[in-house]
Formats: sequence, structure tokens, C-alpha cells
Amino acid sequence: MSDDDVQRAADAIRRGEAVVYPTETVYGMGADATNADAVERVFDIKGRDRDKPLSAGFPDVDAALAHVVADEREETFMRRFLPGPVTVVVERRDSLPDALVAGKERVGVRVPDHELALDLFRAAGTPVTATSANRSGTGSITHPSQLSDEIRDAVAVVLDGGTTPGTESTVVDPGRGVVHRRGAMADDIEAWLDEHAADA
Repeated sequence: MSDDDVQRAADAIRRGEAVVYPTETVYGMGADATNADAVERVFDIKGRDRDKPLSAGFPDVDAALAHVVADEREETFMRRFLPGPVTVVVERRDSLPDALVAGKERVGVRVPDHELALDLFRAAGTPVTATSANRSGTGSITHPSQLSDEIRDAVAVVLDGGTTPGTESTVVDPGRGVVHRRGAMADDIEAWLDEHAADA
């Protein structure tokens, strides 16, 4: 992957188009998470129910904190586990539209431990949707060769980072001490939540 490829993908995101990018879990589909029309396009491409929220990806925790509200416990958790295969559920700010989160007040934050994904997020300069690059109801994508024709035709750029591990991220709401989905690092995360339960 060249810098030019990353820049082309970043430019497409800024234009409101969708792209496919690798992470340390599976391949993701990225569009401008602050642009309701771009978010709607991701739902359309995936065939995803509008009542299932999308997560937002960021290059680092500080960038995420510009778009979410995190208390001390939540921020401590984010700085401990991000970047990493973890989706951290916290309160969103108004910069993230209702369409992204199905009208809910909380949003999943992803900071992937994957240099190509982080390069893309930095180059895009905006929060990027972090949802798997598959049609809803089908298996996750761990290599670009597995992309469906519909998705390949619908996105502007596919960033090829080779094969990804395929383990899903753990989805956790550290403020409420709830693990919504066990995935990568789930044991470490649950241990942290237990250890910090007295702080809640």
C-alpha cells in the first residue's frame, strides 16, 4: 500500500464516499462518521438495519475525546486498551449524527492497533465509520479477495493490508461496567472492570 492509496481513500471519505480498510480484527467499511448522508450510504451498502448503530474510528484517544464525552474512569479505560481490538461505548457529542447511532446517546469508539487504518484516519481528518466490510448476515472479511461484488462496486477504494486475524473486537461500556460482546482481550478487559469496580 502506498501513501497515494491512503490519500485516495482519505479523499474519498471527505467526499462522502465509502472505502474498505484493514484493522487488527477484520476489514472495515469507512465513511465520514460526521456526515449523515455518508453514514446512510454505509447502511445501504451493507444492507444493515437502521436500528443497529455503527461505531466510529479515530487515530488516537485524544481525537476521540473531541467527539465523545468520557468521565475519568472511561478515559482511563480508553488509554489503557486503545489502540487495540476493543470497541469502547461512551456518550457521543453532537458532532456525531443520530444516523450513526440509531438515535441513541452512546457510541462505540474504535482506535485500531493497525498502522494502515490509523494512517487512513489521520489522513481523513474526520471520524470514520468502523463497521465490518460485509453484507449484513454474512461472514466477516479477513482478506480483500472475500469482498462481495456488491461491496467492491459500491466503495471508492479498497486498501489491501493482506490477511487480518479475524477475531472480533470486544465491545465494552466501561462507565457501566458492561461487556456487550466478548472478543479479543475479553479476559483482560473483564479483569480491569472487576479491579476498578470499586471506583464506579
